[in-house]
Amino acid sequence: MSVRRLAPDHVQPASFAFDAANENWADQQIAKYPQGRQASAVIPLLWKAQEQHDGWVPRAAIEAVAQKLDMAPMRVMEIATFYTMFNLQPVGEHFIQLCGTTPCALRGAEAIRKVCEEVIGPQSTVSADGKLSWLEVECLGACCNAPMAQINFDYYEDLTPDNFRALLDDLRHGRPTKPGPQNDRSCSEPLGGGETLKDAALYDGTVIGAGDWQARIADQRKAAAEAAAAKAAAEAAAKAAEATPVAVETKPATETAAAGRPKPSEPGQPSGASQDTPAANGKVSEAAVAASAKRADAPSAPIAESKPELLTAARDNKPDDLEIIWGVGPKLATMLNEMGVWHFDQIAGWKAEELAWVDARLTGFKGRATRDDWISQAKKLSTGWRPDSALGDKPVK
Repeated sequence: MSVRRLAPDHVQPASFAFDAANENWADQQIAKYPQGRQASAVIPLLWKAQEQHDGWVPRAAIEAVAQKLDMAPMRVMEIATFYTMFNLQPVGEHFIQLCGTTPCALRGAEAIRKVCEEVIGPQSTVSADGKLSWLEVECLGACCNAPMAQINFDYYEDLTPDNFRALLDDLRHGRPTKPGPQNDRSCSEPLGGGETLKDAALYDGTVIGAGDWQARIADQRKAAAEAAAAKAAAEAAAKAAEATPVAVETKPATETAAAGRPKPSEPGQPSGASQDTPAANGKVSEAAVAASAKRADAPSAPIAESKPELLTAARDNKPDDLEIIWGVGPKLATMLNEMGVWHFDQIAGWKAEELAWVDARLTGFKGRATRDDWISQAKKLSTGWRPDSALGDKPVK
Protein backbone atom coordinates (compact mmCIF):
# COMPACT_ATOMS: atom_id res chain seq x y z
CA MET A 1 0.00 0.00 0.00
CA SER A 2 1.31 3.45 -0.84
CA VAL A 3 1.97 6.00 1.89
CA ARG A 4 -0.85 8.53 2.10
CA ARG A 5 -0.05 11.92 3.58
CA LEU A 6 -1.95 15.14 4.14
CA ALA A 7 -1.51 17.98 1.71
CA PRO A 8 1.26 20.50 2.42
CA ASP A 9 0.53 23.25 4.93
CA HIS A 10 0.46 26.01 2.34
CA VAL A 11 -2.66 24.52 0.70
CA GLN A 12 -4.41 23.63 3.96
CA PRO A 13 -7.38 25.89 4.88
CA ALA A 14 -7.27 27.62 8.25
CA SER A 15 -10.62 26.17 9.33
CA PHE A 16 -13.52 24.00 8.25
CA ALA A 17 -17.18 23.88 9.25
CA PHE A 18 -20.16 22.09 7.75
CA ASP A 19 -22.65 24.41 6.10
CA ALA A 20 -26.19 24.46 7.52
CA ALA A 21 -27.56 21.76 5.19
CA ASN A 22 -24.63 19.41 5.76
CA GLU A 23 -24.68 20.07 9.52
CA ASN A 24 -28.30 18.92 9.61
CA TRP A 25 -27.41 15.91 7.43
CA ALA A 26 -24.54 14.99 9.77
CA ASP A 27 -26.83 15.15 12.82
CA GLN A 28 -29.22 12.75 11.11
CA GLN A 29 -26.39 10.29 10.44
CA ILE A 30 -25.20 10.44 14.05
CA ALA A 31 -28.77 9.85 15.29
CA LYS A 32 -28.77 6.44 13.61
CA TYR A 33 -26.40 5.09 16.26
CA PRO A 34 -26.99 4.55 20.01
CA GLN A 35 -25.56 6.86 22.63
CA GLY A 36 -21.83 6.28 23.00
CA ARG A 37 -21.50 4.84 19.48
CA GLN A 38 -21.39 8.11 17.52
CA ALA A 39 -17.95 7.20 16.17
CA SER A 40 -19.73 4.80 13.81
CA ALA A 41 -20.72 7.82 11.72
CA VAL A 42 -17.11 8.83 11.00
CA ILE A 43 -16.96 7.56 7.41
CA PRO A 44 -20.19 9.24 6.19
CA LEU A 45 -19.15 12.50 7.86
CA LEU A 46 -15.70 12.42 6.25
CA TRP A 47 -17.34 11.71 2.90
CA LYS A 48 -19.68 14.66 3.29
CA ALA A 49 -16.77 16.89 4.33
CA GLN A 50 -14.87 15.85 1.19
CA GLU A 51 -17.93 16.56 -0.96
CA GLN A 52 -18.29 20.03 0.55
CA HIS A 53 -14.58 20.90 0.31
CA ASP A 54 -14.08 20.56 -3.47
CA GLY A 55 -13.49 16.81 -3.46
CA TRP A 56 -10.69 16.50 -0.87
CA VAL A 57 -10.31 16.27 2.91
CA PRO A 58 -8.13 18.90 4.63
CA ARG A 59 -6.68 18.63 8.13
CA ALA A 60 -9.24 21.11 9.46
CA ALA A 61 -12.11 18.88 8.26
CA ILE A 62 -10.58 15.87 10.04
CA GLU A 63 -10.39 17.87 13.25
CA ALA A 64 -13.94 19.18 12.85
CA VAL A 65 -15.30 15.65 12.37
CA ALA A 66 -13.34 14.43 15.40
CA GLN A 67 -14.79 17.21 17.55
CA LYS A 68 -18.35 16.55 16.38
CA LEU A 69 -18.04 12.83 17.13
CA ASP A 70 -16.08 13.32 20.37
CA MET A 71 -13.16 11.31 18.95
CA ALA A 72 -9.43 11.81 19.20
CA PRO A 73 -8.27 13.56 15.99
CA MET A 74 -5.70 10.80 15.44
CA ARG A 75 -8.48 8.19 15.26
CA VAL A 76 -10.18 10.12 12.45
CA MET A 77 -6.79 10.66 10.79
CA GLU A 78 -6.23 6.88 10.76
CA ILE A 79 -9.47 6.36 8.87
CA ALA A 80 -8.94 9.19 6.41
CA THR A 81 -5.42 8.00 5.52
CA PHE A 82 -6.41 4.32 5.29
CA TYR A 83 -9.32 4.51 2.84
CA THR A 84 -8.37 5.62 -0.67
CA MET A 85 -11.90 6.92 -1.19
CA PHE A 86 -10.76 9.99 0.76
CA ASN A 87 -8.55 12.38 -1.21
CA LEU A 88 -5.95 14.04 0.96
CA GLN A 89 -4.64 16.36 -1.78
CA PRO A 90 -6.53 18.99 -3.81
CA VAL A 91 -8.22 17.59 -6.92
CA GLY A 92 -9.60 19.19 -10.05
CA GLU A 93 -13.21 20.07 -10.64
CA HIS A 94 -13.34 16.81 -12.62
CA PHE A 95 -11.37 14.12 -10.79
CA ILE A 96 -10.47 11.21 -13.09
CA GLN A 97 -9.79 7.83 -11.46
CA LEU A 98 -8.30 5.63 -14.16
CA CYS A 99 -8.51 1.87 -13.69
CA GLY A 100 -5.15 0.23 -14.33
CA THR A 101 -5.93 -3.33 -13.21
CA THR A 102 -5.32 -6.31 -15.52
CA PRO A 103 -8.61 -6.37 -17.56
CA CYS A 104 -8.32 -2.65 -18.35
CA ALA A 105 -4.57 -2.95 -18.94
CA LEU A 106 -5.19 -5.72 -21.49
CA ARG A 107 -7.73 -3.53 -23.28
CA GLY A 108 -5.58 -0.41 -23.62
CA ALA A 109 -5.48 1.40 -20.26
CA GLU A 110 -1.81 2.29 -20.83
CA ALA A 111 -2.79 4.41 -23.85
CA ILE A 112 -5.46 6.17 -21.76
CA ARG A 113 -2.84 6.84 -19.09
CA LYS A 114 -0.61 8.56 -21.66
CA VAL A 115 -3.52 10.83 -22.65
CA CYS A 116 -3.91 11.85 -18.98
CA GLU A 117 -0.21 12.69 -18.75
CA GLU A 118 -0.32 14.71 -21.98
CA VAL A 119 -3.55 16.61 -21.34
CA ILE A 120 -3.46 17.01 -17.52
CA GLY A 121 0.06 16.29 -16.28
CA PRO A 122 1.50 13.92 -13.65
CA GLN A 123 -0.74 12.02 -11.26
CA SER A 124 -2.11 13.90 -8.23
CA THR A 125 -1.55 17.31 -9.82
CA VAL A 126 -4.28 19.71 -10.86
CA SER A 127 -4.30 21.27 -14.31
CA ALA A 128 -3.46 24.98 -14.47
CA ASP A 129 -7.09 25.92 -15.00
CA GLY A 130 -8.19 23.81 -11.98
CA LYS A 131 -10.54 21.76 -14.12
CA LEU A 132 -8.84 18.34 -14.25
CA SER A 133 -6.73 15.98 -12.13
CA TRP A 134 -6.22 12.23 -12.31
CA LEU A 135 -5.07 9.18 -10.38
CA GLU A 136 -4.56 5.53 -11.32
CA VAL A 137 -6.62 3.26 -9.06
CA GLU A 138 -7.38 -0.42 -8.57
CA CYS A 139 -10.30 -2.28 -10.19
CA LEU A 140 -13.56 -0.31 -10.36
CA GLY A 141 -15.66 -3.33 -11.35
CA ALA A 142 -16.60 -2.55 -14.95
CA CYS A 143 -14.19 -5.05 -16.50
CA CYS A 144 -16.47 -6.12 -19.38
CA ASN A 145 -16.42 -2.53 -20.69
CA ALA A 146 -12.68 -1.98 -20.27
CA PRO A 147 -10.82 0.27 -20.38
CA MET A 148 -12.73 2.67 -18.18
CA ALA A 149 -12.43 5.53 -15.69
CA GLN A 150 -14.56 7.02 -12.94
CA ILE A 151 -14.94 10.79 -13.24
CA ASN A 152 -16.40 12.23 -10.05
CA PHE A 153 -19.45 9.98 -9.53
CA ASP A 154 -19.93 8.63 -13.07
CA TYR A 155 -18.36 5.75 -15.02
CA TYR A 156 -17.05 6.32 -18.57
CA GLU A 157 -16.36 3.03 -20.38
CA ASP A 158 -15.04 1.61 -23.66
CA LEU A 159 -12.44 4.37 -23.80
CA THR A 160 -10.01 4.90 -26.65
CA PRO A 161 -7.32 7.58 -26.85
CA ASP A 162 -9.45 9.56 -29.31
CA ASN A 163 -12.81 9.46 -27.50
CA PHE A 164 -11.10 9.98 -24.13
CA ARG A 165 -9.24 13.04 -25.39
CA ALA A 166 -12.55 14.42 -26.70
CA LEU A 167 -14.22 13.63 -23.36
CA LEU A 168 -11.59 15.58 -21.39
CA ASP A 169 -12.02 18.53 -23.74
CA ASP A 170 -15.79 18.52 -23.19
CA LEU A 171 -15.33 18.39 -19.42
CA ARG A 172 -12.82 21.22 -19.47
CA HIS A 173 -15.15 23.48 -21.45
CA GLY A 174 -18.34 22.57 -19.57
CA ARG A 175 -20.01 20.77 -22.44
CA PRO A 176 -22.48 17.94 -21.59
CA THR A 177 -21.10 14.39 -21.57
CA LYS A 178 -22.69 10.93 -21.73
CA PRO A 179 -21.66 8.56 -18.93
CA GLY A 180 -21.39 4.84 -19.67
CA PRO A 181 -20.02 3.26 -22.86
CA GLN A 182 -18.41 5.76 -25.22
CA ASN A 183 -19.30 3.67 -28.29
CA ASP A 184 -22.54 2.10 -29.58
CA ARG A 185 -22.61 -0.61 -26.87
CA SER A 186 -25.82 -0.81 -24.81
CA CYS A 187 -24.92 -1.19 -21.13
CA SER A 188 -22.77 -4.34 -20.99
CA GLU A 189 -24.12 -6.13 -24.05
CA PRO A 190 -21.70 -7.33 -26.75
CA LEU A 191 -20.70 -4.75 -29.31
CA GLY A 192 -23.32 -4.68 -32.05
CA GLY A 193 -26.15 -5.80 -29.75
CA GLY A 194 -27.29 -8.92 -27.96
CA GLU A 195 -26.86 -12.37 -29.43
CA THR A 196 -29.52 -14.24 -27.43
CA LEU A 197 -33.35 -14.33 -27.30
CA LYS A 198 -33.62 -13.00 -30.84
CA ASP A 199 -36.42 -15.39 -31.87
CA ALA A 200 -39.72 -13.67 -31.00
CA ALA A 201 -41.42 -17.07 -30.73
CA LEU A 202 -39.48 -17.66 -27.51
CA TYR A 203 -41.50 -15.06 -25.65
CA ASP A 204 -44.68 -14.23 -27.64
CA GLY A 205 -46.59 -17.28 -26.34
CA THR A 206 -47.02 -19.14 -29.63
CA VAL A 207 -44.69 -21.95 -28.59
CA ILE A 208 -46.99 -22.97 -25.70
CA GLY A 209 -50.35 -23.23 -27.42
CA ALA A 210 -50.62 -21.79 -30.93
CA GLY A 211 -52.18 -18.57 -29.68
CA ASP A 212 -54.84 -20.06 -27.32
CA TRP A 213 -52.61 -20.51 -24.28
CA GLN A 214 -54.17 -17.61 -22.38
CA ALA A 215 -57.66 -19.08 -22.69
CA ARG A 216 -56.42 -22.50 -21.65
CA ILE A 217 -54.74 -21.12 -18.55
CA ALA A 218 -57.88 -19.17 -17.65
CA ASP A 219 -59.95 -22.38 -17.91
CA GLN A 220 -57.48 -24.27 -15.72
CA ARG A 221 -57.64 -21.56 -13.06
CA LYS A 222 -61.43 -21.55 -13.13
CA ALA A 223 -61.56 -25.34 -12.71
CA ALA A 224 -59.12 -25.20 -9.81
CA ALA A 225 -61.19 -22.51 -8.07
CA GLU A 226 -64.40 -24.55 -8.47
CA ALA A 227 -62.71 -27.65 -7.06
CA ALA A 228 -61.43 -25.69 -4.06
CA ALA A 229 -64.92 -24.27 -3.42
CA ALA A 230 -66.47 -27.74 -3.58
CA LYS A 231 -63.91 -29.11 -1.15
CA ALA A 232 -64.53 -26.27 1.29
CA ALA A 233 -68.28 -26.83 1.13
CA ALA A 234 -67.85 -30.56 1.85
CA GLU A 235 -65.60 -29.84 4.85
CA ALA A 236 -68.11 -27.31 6.20
CA ALA A 237 -70.94 -29.85 5.86
CA ALA A 238 -68.89 -32.49 7.68
CA LYS A 239 -68.19 -30.11 10.58
CA ALA A 240 -71.87 -29.21 10.79
CA ALA A 241 -72.79 -32.90 11.00
CA GLU A 242 -70.30 -33.45 13.83
CA ALA A 243 -71.92 -30.63 15.80
CA THR A 244 -75.40 -32.29 15.92
CA PRO A 245 -76.63 -33.56 19.34
CA VAL A 246 -76.37 -37.19 18.24
CA ALA A 247 -72.77 -36.79 17.18
CA VAL A 248 -71.84 -34.99 20.39
CA GLU A 249 -73.47 -37.69 22.53
CA THR A 250 -71.35 -40.42 20.96
CA LYS A 251 -68.01 -38.65 21.38
CA PRO A 252 -65.56 -39.73 24.13
CA ALA A 253 -65.92 -37.94 27.46
CA THR A 254 -62.60 -36.13 27.15
CA GLU A 255 -63.89 -34.38 24.01
CA THR A 256 -67.40 -33.52 25.26
CA ALA A 257 -66.91 -32.96 28.98
CA ALA A 258 -66.87 -29.17 28.86
CA ALA A 259 -67.50 -26.64 26.09
CA GLY A 260 -64.34 -24.92 24.94
CA ARG A 261 -62.05 -27.18 26.97
CA PRO A 262 -58.96 -28.26 24.95
CA LYS A 263 -58.45 -31.95 24.38
CA PRO A 264 -55.65 -33.53 26.47
CA SER A 265 -53.50 -33.62 23.32
CA GLU A 266 -53.81 -29.86 22.81
CA PRO A 267 -51.95 -26.99 24.56
CA GLY A 268 -53.55 -24.52 26.93
CA GLN A 269 -55.05 -26.88 29.53
CA PRO A 270 -57.11 -25.25 32.32
CA SER A 271 -55.43 -25.19 35.73
CA GLY A 272 -58.08 -23.77 38.08
CA ALA A 273 -60.87 -25.60 39.89
CA SER A 274 -63.41 -23.30 38.29
CA GLN A 275 -62.50 -24.82 34.93
CA ASP A 276 -62.62 -28.47 36.02
CA THR A 277 -64.54 -30.79 33.77
CA PRO A 278 -67.62 -32.67 35.08
CA ALA A 279 -65.35 -35.72 35.29
CA ALA A 280 -62.96 -33.79 37.52
CA ASN A 281 -65.82 -33.03 39.94
CA GLY A 282 -66.82 -36.66 40.18
CA LYS A 283 -69.65 -36.40 37.64
CA VAL A 284 -68.67 -38.71 34.83
CA SER A 285 -70.87 -38.68 31.73
CA GLU A 286 -72.42 -41.87 30.42
CA ALA A 287 -70.06 -41.74 27.45
CA ALA A 288 -67.08 -41.52 29.82
CA VAL A 289 -68.35 -44.53 31.83
CA ALA A 290 -68.76 -46.53 28.64
CA ALA A 291 -65.27 -45.55 27.50
CA SER A 292 -63.80 -46.52 30.88
CA ALA A 293 -65.49 -49.91 30.77
CA LYS A 294 -63.89 -50.63 27.42
CA ARG A 295 -60.30 -49.75 28.50
CA ALA A 296 -59.30 -53.35 29.13
CA ASP A 297 -60.23 -54.35 25.62
CA ALA A 298 -59.16 -51.09 23.93
CA PRO A 299 -56.03 -49.61 25.60
CA SER A 300 -56.16 -46.53 23.34
CA ALA A 301 -59.61 -45.48 24.61
CA PRO A 302 -59.63 -42.23 26.66
CA ILE A 303 -59.40 -42.57 30.45
CA ALA A 304 -61.99 -40.67 32.49
CA GLU A 305 -60.47 -38.02 34.73
CA SER A 306 -60.95 -37.69 38.48
CA LYS A 307 -59.46 -34.93 40.59
CA PRO A 308 -57.04 -36.30 43.21
CA GLU A 309 -56.69 -35.09 46.79
CA LEU A 310 -54.63 -31.90 46.75
CA LEU A 311 -53.02 -29.86 49.53
CA THR A 312 -52.85 -26.11 49.98
CA ALA A 313 -49.31 -26.43 51.40
CA ALA A 314 -46.71 -29.05 52.28
CA ARG A 315 -47.23 -30.94 55.53
CA ASP A 316 -45.19 -29.42 58.37
CA ASN A 317 -43.77 -27.10 55.73
CA LYS A 318 -41.49 -29.98 54.60
CA PRO A 319 -42.21 -30.81 50.95
CA ASP A 320 -40.65 -33.86 49.34
CA ASP A 321 -38.02 -33.30 46.63
CA LEU A 322 -40.21 -34.13 43.64
CA GLU A 323 -37.29 -33.56 41.26
CA ILE A 324 -35.84 -36.99 42.12
CA ILE A 325 -38.78 -38.52 40.26
CA TRP A 326 -37.40 -39.40 36.83
CA GLY A 327 -38.77 -36.90 34.30
CA VAL A 328 -39.55 -34.16 36.85
CA GLY A 329 -37.41 -31.03 36.64
CA PRO A 330 -37.63 -27.66 38.41
CA LYS A 331 -40.44 -26.41 36.17
CA LEU A 332 -42.59 -29.53 36.57
CA ALA A 333 -41.95 -29.58 40.33
CA THR A 334 -43.19 -25.98 40.55
CA MET A 335 -46.27 -26.82 38.47
CA LEU A 336 -47.08 -29.76 40.75
CA ASN A 337 -46.65 -27.63 43.89
CA GLU A 338 -48.94 -24.93 42.45
CA MET A 339 -51.47 -27.66 41.66
CA GLY A 340 -51.35 -28.90 45.28
CA VAL A 341 -48.98 -31.87 44.98
CA TRP A 342 -46.13 -31.78 47.52
CA HIS A 343 -45.40 -35.37 48.64
CA PHE A 344 -44.49 -38.76 47.20
CA ASP A 345 -47.36 -40.50 48.99
CA GLN A 346 -49.87 -38.23 47.25
CA ILE A 347 -48.61 -39.40 43.84
CA ALA A 348 -48.28 -43.03 45.03
CA GLY A 349 -51.97 -43.10 45.94
CA TRP A 350 -53.26 -41.82 42.60
CA LYS A 351 -55.61 -43.99 40.60
CA ALA A 352 -55.47 -44.06 36.80
CA GLU A 353 -58.27 -41.48 36.59
CA GLU A 354 -56.44 -39.14 38.98
CA LEU A 355 -53.20 -39.54 37.05
CA ALA A 356 -55.09 -38.61 33.88
CA TRP A 357 -56.49 -35.49 35.59
CA VAL A 358 -53.01 -34.31 36.60
CA ASP A 359 -51.41 -35.27 33.28
CA ALA A 360 -53.99 -33.25 31.33
CA ARG A 361 -53.04 -30.12 33.30
CA LEU A 362 -49.26 -30.29 32.90
CA THR A 363 -49.20 -27.64 30.20
CA GLY A 364 -46.29 -28.26 27.86
CA PHE A 365 -45.54 -31.65 29.48
CA LYS A 366 -48.72 -33.62 28.84
CA GLY A 367 -48.13 -37.33 28.70
CA ARG A 368 -45.00 -37.11 30.86
CA ALA A 369 -46.60 -38.43 34.08
CA THR A 370 -48.07 -41.44 32.32
CA ARG A 371 -45.05 -42.17 30.13
CA ASP A 372 -42.56 -42.06 33.02
CA ASP A 373 -44.91 -43.96 35.39
CA TRP A 374 -44.77 -41.47 38.24
CA ILE A 375 -47.06 -43.61 40.41
CA SER A 376 -44.65 -46.57 40.51
CA GLN A 377 -41.68 -44.26 41.14
CA ALA A 378 -43.53 -42.43 43.94
CA LYS A 379 -44.45 -45.71 45.64
CA LYS A 380 -40.75 -46.63 45.93
CA LEU A 381 -39.77 -43.13 47.02
CA SER A 382 -42.49 -42.94 49.69
CA THR A 383 -40.89 -45.95 51.44
CA GLY A 384 -37.65 -44.01 51.95
CA TRP A 385 -35.77 -45.49 48.98
CA ARG A 386 -33.64 -43.06 47.03
CA PRO A 387 -32.05 -43.45 43.55
CA ASP A 388 -28.32 -43.22 42.96
CA SER A 389 -28.74 -40.32 40.56
CA ALA A 390 -30.17 -36.93 41.42
CA LEU A 391 -32.17 -37.19 38.19
CA GLY A 392 -34.07 -40.18 39.49
CA ASP A 393 -34.28 -43.82 38.42
CA LYS A 394 -35.51 -44.14 34.84
CA PRO A 395 -38.42 -46.61 34.64
CA VAL A 396 -37.76 -49.78 32.67
CA LYS A 397 -40.44 -50.38 30.07
